[in-house]
Amino acid sequence: MHKKMPKVCIVHDWLYVLGGAERVLEQLLLLFPQADVVTLIDRLPSRDRGILTGHRVRTSFIQKLPWALKNHRIYLPLMPMAIEDFDLSEYDLVISSSSAVAKGVITGPNQPHISYVHSPMRYAWDLQHEYLNATGISRSANAWLAKLILHRIRIWDGRTANGVDTFVANSEFIAQRIWKIYRRKATVIHPPIDISSYFPGGSKSDFYVTASRLVPYKRIDAIVQAFARLPDRKLVVIGDGPDFEKIKAIAPANVHMMGYQSQDVLRRHLQEARAFIFAAREDFGIAPLEAQACGTPVIAYGCGGATETIRAQDAPSPTGHFFAEQTPDCIAEAVRAFELREHDYSPRECRLNAQRFSPEHFRSAFASLVAQQTNLSISAEEMESRIVPDLPRRIRAVAGT
Repeated sequence: MHKKMPKVCIVHDWLYVLGGAERVLEQLLLLFPQADVVTLIDRLPSRDRGILTGHRVRTSFIQKLPWALKNHRIYLPLMPMAIEDFDLSEYDLVISSSSAVAKGVITGPNQPHISYVHSPMRYAWDLQHEYLNATGISRSANAWLAKLILHRIRIWDGRTANGVDTFVANSEFIAQRIWKIYRRKATVIHPPIDISSYFPGGSKSDFYVTASRLVPYKRIDAIVQAFARLPDRKLVVIGDGPDFEKIKAIAPANVHMMGYQSQDVLRRHLQEARAFIFAAREDFGIAPLEAQACGTPVIAYGCGGATETIRAQDAPSPTGHFFAEQTPDCIAEAVRAFELREHDYSPRECRLNAQRFSPEHFRSAFASLVAQQTNLSISAEEMESRIVPDLPRRIRAVAGT
């Protein structure tokens, strides 16, 4: 006989795109089918709302402010107050999914708070100068104000770490940052990869591919410029974002900018590409694992989470090739070096490596952690038995198909 499940609240920074953080949220909601969700703003497109089926979603006062649904980041100074404004006293367990302010929710002394940290707030800590330069703020008259706001947010962010009972990091890279910033140890549970939706298929074609939201830190511009130095190779860029037009303007003739594409189109390109190109310093990086799940090796910047998910060119059964700098010249040289050893990269080994990051593994690891770190009278096996089956059917029901 099942025990009564604890009343759970999952706190998520914001809902506007179905990215890596939302895939973690999806698995947490499967693990806790009755959980409520609180978030600063919710503008998730209808095509992606299947992950929220059956769950109550509460938003903050920022949801109703002018322009919030178009550019929520303009309200960064209000976010600490907005996240603290949620009354979560009715819940037995609070889980925050945080890359910004979600971990700052207020919980009671006997109310366990587990924080799954995708990253400490990047633009407030070690990437502050890069963020201010990329957005042009550092050259504006308001640079001093932006720096003052980020200074105050750092103070707040550091203080709110005391309200977290258990930190979970999405990679060893982020666990190191959590220790550096908060002086707290974190358990590493890697994010889930949808292995069932990404798989090998078809034959390889003569092109390279990259897929990402087009924002500055992803360095898609450097990848595109690298292929200007490789005029006899083809590159396909999949994804949309604020930098799309700027990157399109510098793209040479051998680079095809496809914009946003469906999962089917993305999967087909991942299956057929010679390699996936990845130039970001990511906290974890789901896209390189999706490529490996499709049997495709990765040419990646050798920093951050990618070093935990890709077996380098000098390892047994390699699944990727690392380059040392996020520059067009370095990326172009890495492509040439990859081609010299292209026969060393096995689609089977790429697939096997990706399978280490399955959703089932994530849920099992997280359920075990909850059972170990809280005094809630429920075991990991009990939580696993409550997982809602047939997620694709739930998504199709919401989409009306």
